[in-house]
Amino acid sequence: MAEHIGDSLKKFINKSRLKNGVRAVQIEELWEEIMGKTIARYTEKIEIINSTLFIRTYVGPLKQELLYQKIKIMERVNEAMGETVIKEVVIQ
Repeated sequence: MAEHIGDSLKKFINKSRLKNGVRAVQIEELWEEIMGKTIARYTEKIEIINSTLFIRTYVGPLKQELLYQKIKIMERVNEAMGETVIKEVVIQ
């Protein structure tokens, strides 16, 4: 039975190291929707390493605000992704 190319790609990505990179791109695309325009504007970088979401910002007050919202960020991202992708959030 022939497999749809989209299904084949999903299987390949899930088995490869690309999975976290693809998810990070998906989260970046949804970041403004998840966290709002202001936070998205001052977020420098988002990456995932071993179920940990790393968020980088150079704005001190924003860094403090994000530190207080770590659990909420994790919940919102997982909800937006439709599965438990993030188990920890690190603010840098």
